[in-house]
Amino acid sequence: MYRIMIVDDEKNILSALQRALHHQFDWSIETYSQPAEALKRAQTTAFDLFLSDYRMPEMDGVQLLTEIKQLQPETMRLILSGHTDLTALTSAINQAEIYRFISKPWVDYDLITTLLQALVHRDILTENRRLADQVREQQQELDKRKQVLNRLKDTHPTLFQVDWDDDGSVLLDEGNK
Repeated sequence: MYRIMIVDDEKNILSALQRALHHQFDWSIETYSQPAEALKRAQTTAFDLFLSDYRMPEMDGVQLLTEIKQLQPETMRLILSGHTDLTALTSAINQAEIYRFISKPWVDYDLITTLLQALVHRDILTENRRLADQVREQQQELDKRKQVLNRLKDTHPTLFQVDWDDDGSVLLDEGNK
């Protein structure tokens, strides 16, 4: 189940977004019309995705998502706006590191597809991080084993003397039977 937060100061927009997304049964959606309330909730609950309106009177979407990024850096952040302001879009990308910009009015199918893509992207990033951590742990284990092997080589060098044939096979000393 994915946890999604939507923030928009216009309640009719929040209602329209909920109607558009209500068929997504594996999504738990919370909506907020006040950015401060949304931010307070984000301090106590982890979300997979935040969708915020850009223009809100109390705090704009870039400010909100920038603070969200500090609280939950792994989450996907998207901006929704009826205004195509290139400066605002650039600011959103640079400051809040948004994943996508969705324009109002939206097409439901495109909105759902964009959110699905963002969630899949988040899953891939999370899995890549997990695998990188696993590789680091395995490398540490290999390094420890290499140290043990090197100590054995230092204390018992004859155990590691191997005679190789030209074809790469190991030559056994038949004289010690």
